[in-house]
Amino acid sequence: MTSVSTETAGLLLSRIRDVPDYPKPGVMFKDITPLLADPEAFTALTDALAALCVRHGATKIVGLEARGFILAAPVSVRAGIGFIPVRKAGKLPGATLKQAYELEYGTAEIEVHAEDLSAGDRVMVIDDVLATGGTAEASLELIRRAGAEVAGVAVLMELSFLSGRERLQSALRGAPLDALITV
Repeated sequence: MTSVSTETAGLLLSRIRDVPDYPKPGVMFKDITPLLADPEAFTALTDALAALCVRHGATKIVGLEARGFILAAPVSVRAGIGFIPVRKAGKLPGATLKQAYELEYGTAEIEVHAEDLSAGDRVMVIDDVLATGGTAEASLELIRRAGAEVAGVAVLMELSFLSGRERLQSALRGAPLDALITV
């Protein structure tokens, strides 16, 4: 589902650079750094994601490491709600909740501070890209294990050919998944 005007989607897409054969041959990497460097595009992105948070009644935002942090932090300020980082395992001090998930080449773990989410929170997950959906799926499990409710997932870009949306359908349990642009 695209949640922005054709004009905004065009602006965002025009600021994403294709980098062939990165990080390995055959991969077309989608570099968002030109978008972040353009104040008009970055503002449009922040405004669009903040509007989704408000529309879906989010009370907190989870940003997924690492580019999700860059997007989620200004969105939380714009929307006037808290920002919670979900990090790779071993990066947060203190008590954490951990969640393992499958990668194409093995497994990984993400974690969140145990006290940052609680019952009554409606949490919007924000990331730059929805690829295979593994990290997003693990974050939904973490949010629910903390006792919070999932308000939705919002990404700048969905790589539709990797079928992450299909993987997430059952984990979303009816919560919305919004991609500002789909490639």
